[in-house]
Amino acid sequence: MSGFDLTELLAERGAERYDLHSRYLNHQLPRMLHTIGFDKVYERAEGAYFWDREGHDYLDMLAGFGVMGLGRHHPVVRQALHDVLDAQLPDLTRFDCPPLPGLLAERLLGHAPHLDRVFFGNSGTEAVETALKFARYATGRPRVLYCTHAFHGLTTGSLSVNGEDGFRDGFAPLLPDTAVEMGDLEALEREVRRGDVAAFVVEPIQGKGVHPTPPGFLRAAQEVLHRHKALLIADEVQTGLGRTGDFFAYQHEDGVEPDLVCVAKALSGGYVPVGATLGKDWIFKKVYSSMDRVLVHSASFGANAQAMAAGLAVLAVMADEEIVANARHTGELLRSRLAGLVDRYELLHDVRGRGLMIGIEFGRPASLRLRGRWTMLQAARKGLFAQMVVVPLLQRHRILTQVSGDHLEVIKLIPPLIIGEREVDRFMTAFTAVMDDAHNGGGLMWHFGRTLAKQALSVR
Repeated sequence: MSGFDLTELLAERGAERYDLHSRYLNHQLPRMLHTIGFDKVYERAEGAYFWDREGHDYLDMLAGFGVMGLGRHHPVVRQALHDVLDAQLPDLTRFDCPPLPGLLAERLLGHAPHLDRVFFGNSGTEAVETALKFARYATGRPRVLYCTHAFHGLTTGSLSVNGEDGFRDGFAPLLPDTAVEMGDLEALEREVRRGDVAAFVVEPIQGKGVHPTPPGFLRAAQEVLHRHKALLIADEVQTGLGRTGDFFAYQHEDGVEPDLVCVAKALSGGYVPVGATLGKDWIFKKVYSSMDRVLVHSASFGANAQAMAAGLAVLAVMADEEIVANARHTGELLRSRLAGLVDRYELLHDVRGRGLMIGIEFGRPASLRLRGRWTMLQAARKGLFAQMVVVPLLQRHRILTQVSGDHLEVIKLIPPLIIGEREVDRFMTAFTAVMDDAHNGGGLMWHFGRTLAKQALSVR
């Protein structure tokens, strides 16, 4: 019998975590964490909180980039995984039809009644890859449209519809693609008229910068696409499963019925990677048109029992605990309280988003006293002021947040969907203290900003 003991291994080697990453994984990650003071050692987590080795709690307003929709270690999801492991199912035989994938597909489609079938993969980028392949095959056309500043994943297909050059540079050639400005219906129609467009893929709320699609745009885009026999793909990898206060974000706009919908992240319960592509019956039947094509698109670990059990448990918890309604209510509370600060702080320019996906944007101050410091940071690297806010939120107030994208003065809040008024109060107290410090010339904060600026200039 093996002598492997995970608890013992972690006790013996856990303290080496940053050194191990530096030596064997992405060496820039520990370097970045050390630079901005995010090199914490978290010992355990539950719900919307982490605890460090000293027992201090940290409020998680990042949710693992949206993966932890139910928070960490939800007891129902944990029990489902214990149950499926204890059942010792004959998983992944590849030549049977186990019940769990069918049950999860049935329940997912119940939230999108205009769609008919599901493909299960292992991640959000796989869900997007599936949608791109299916759209191109079903329409017989090569080109896909996407929005500038979009993020749909980092594998080659999904990278082809990534709106940021920083991710794309050095990885060409990619798939045929064309970017359009979000909300520019004329540009979309001009491209679609060329007759080679398979689909338009869009995030109902862009993750980078937290920009919702303009009112009416999705429905108008759908009409243009369908008129020219092209498809609408909704990327709900981050916005889906209640994040924006509806089960899917496209449901905020009446009459929008995407041909393909991509989900992942929160469907996993934070345990087992899972991605899903929901689509119309005719698209699936065209892709899987004969028994010869039965495996024309598949995934080795797709629809595995643990992932399916986690997904079923997540959907059950969402219904039982009214997670979507909580995201809507708590998100409105947090966003309204933040919006109430815009007139109070000249560095705070906008608060936007839906549900518990909120963007806080900073901008050039009016007063001469603050403008010089702002200009200094902008000259070094755009986005440093937002980082100046993120760091003290963690260091002084033990709240984990993120800057919403490279070179952006926007903080994105995507906390677990289970947070309530207590967490809103804690965040508001901390955020107000940080903004007071910035506007009152807080020495430590602006000193940190100067340090970041010097580091930014040194790496140019």
